Amino acid sequence: MERIPFALTGYLGTAAAPGDTVGTASWRLISSPADCTAEEEAVIPCTTSVPDLAHTLLTECQPGDLLRVTGHLTLPGSADGGFRLDADTVEVLWGVPLSGPPQDDAPADDHSARNRAILALAEALTGFAYERTPGEQPDIRIIIGPVGINELDVAHCHSIDVTTARTHQLADAVDAMRATLDSQPPPLADGLDPQTLADLTDLFEGLDLTELTQAVLDATRPEDRLAVTRALDDMFGDIPVAGIEDTDQ
Repeated sequence: MERIPFALTGYLGTAAAPGDTVGTASWRLISSPADCTAEEEAVIPCTTSVPDLAHTLLTECQPGDLLRVTGHLTLPGSADGGFRLDADTVEVLWGVPLSGPPQDDAPADDHSARNRAILALAEALTGFAYERTPGEQPDIRIIIGPVGINELDVAHCHSIDVTTARTHQLADAVDAMRATLDSQPPPLADGLDPQTLADLTDLFEGLDLTELTQAVLDATRPEDRLAVTRALDDMFGDIPVAGIEDTDQ
């Protein structure tokens, strides 16, 4: 079987498993270039016989970590044979935040809006990154992914390589966007301020409907008092008013 020097960047698809002998480990690496679709992603089987490296993969790395693997690609000797990447070094370029295991009885969270936002941003940055002067080579990598991801969320992680010049342009655009947002009035809150609500409650609880009704009637012309009294009764109920007979209320 032919062994070819090879380097590959990708996400750890599943947790590494111990190999057949002590000091070895095996895992799957998902290669997902920035300009490829989910159907074009490649799953590369990897192994290592370097004890320290195997220990790191088994105890410190978790699904979703972005790894840079260098070693030798072993090609099959026949068409129906398998290939693998025998790793000599592994560099963790980005590690997912540690999170506890999901609870079996916990309700499933709907992350569809989050995933659509990640995809939209990744597509925008990918298009932005590939609009560059011929001959320029990317030298900065932007990693986008959900917080607290697990092996089920690897498909929503993206890496975009950009040039230094493009990165400066992106930073300027973000600064301009922030300045525009800061110049706009703050959005209205969904609810009243708790203190305002408490003040309004105290105000209405302190109202005397009888006194309020009498004040309204005192300011009403005599010929309109009966109609106004009936309107107040419809609003607040039957409120006794001095100077008005029950038959007139």
